[in-house]
Amino acid sequence: MMMWLQFLSLLPFAAAFLQPAPASNNAIISSRRPTITTTSSSSSPYLSSLSSSPDNDEFTGFGSTGFLILAGGTGSRMKASMPKQFLTLRSCPVLHYSLHLFLEKLPAYCAEHGLSPPAQVVLVMDPKYQPDYQPIVDRYQGQLAFANPGIERQGSVENGLNKLVDLTNGNCEFIAVHDSARPLVTIPEILHVVSDAQSVGAAVLGVPCKATIKESDDGESILRTIPRDRLWEVHTPQVVRVEALLRGFDKVEKENLEVTDDVSIIEALGEPVKLTRGEYTNLKITTPEDMDVACAILADRGEEEIDLLGVGHDEKKAESSSSEPLNKNPFARARPKYVGEKEYNTMKEVRFADVDITGRAYPSKPTPSQWHE
Repeated sequence: MMMWLQFLSLLPFAAAFLQPAPASNNAIISSRRPTITTTSSSSSPYLSSLSSSPDNDEFTGFGSTGFLILAGGTGSRMKASMPKQFLTLRSCPVLHYSLHLFLEKLPAYCAEHGLSPPAQVVLVMDPKYQPDYQPIVDRYQGQLAFANPGIERQGSVENGLNKLVDLTNGNCEFIAVHDSARPLVTIPEILHVVSDAQSVGAAVLGVPCKATIKESDDGESILRTIPRDRLWEVHTPQVVRVEALLRGFDKVEKENLEVTDDVSIIEALGEPVKLTRGEYTNLKITTPEDMDVACAILADRGEEEIDLLGVGHDEKKAESSSSEPLNKNPFARARPKYVGEKEYNTMKEVRFADVDITGRAYPSKPTPSQWHE
């Protein structure tokens, strides 16, 4: 009996050495999770891809973000008679899908959800094509402006950035650079990548690489297989803080650095770039097969007809006008339709010896010398 009384008397002291209850431990872990996730995302671009939709409490819109559409190519690298951004995809040029997105769909989405619309859209385009698009610039006066291309992509981006800074009186904090040959980017992708850039300073859309990548130094023998679990295919838009991009241009020029895209300039500064998970449908038009895939995606989405001049539903204006509106592609050449040629795909007319008189495509597949990124 005395032993039991001694045992009971020691219980209060023993309780001090017991482990905390599991419920309390879980509460502590849960409260620290947001801090741990934020730290990991900022230190690893691969973990950054796990970001979800933007926080509506913090993301207020695009008022501090200007959009730059790169459409300055002349088609020389593709050996084509016209740049690929002017080729007809379904019912209008490829370029018009990006213009329609940034000038119509995105502002409408912002108005519906209480977000500020894009500050400005700058279209980088060769001067010889600008007169054909002047009516569209006139219609979106105050929203859309031209900039001339540079010799390379970097020069085009720099020219577009300078134009954007001038138009916004230096009040544009971020620039979103988009390739006009990517007509399928979505509003959710744009929301995510701009939100991530506003949080980190720079962000780029990307998807995990699905293909097996081999390295070769001569194009004939394989050196090694590169593990693809750390490889990402990057898309556009690429969103960067204007101040950082200007510093990056200065560094690239002084040190004669070679950069392949916009966020590479930020990488050269040693600053972080957020990798925002995008969609595989945001493909780049490079081959005739891409046109077929893009057309199928647009049909599956049920995309509406694009009319940037606002004349598509004005029957009186359409009847009185002798020239076709721009959404009908001002660069398409009139010629007979070849046997088996699809109505929506006019890319065939700009390839080498593409179709003979029998209607057979030759060669059936594009070769590396004919098509480049």
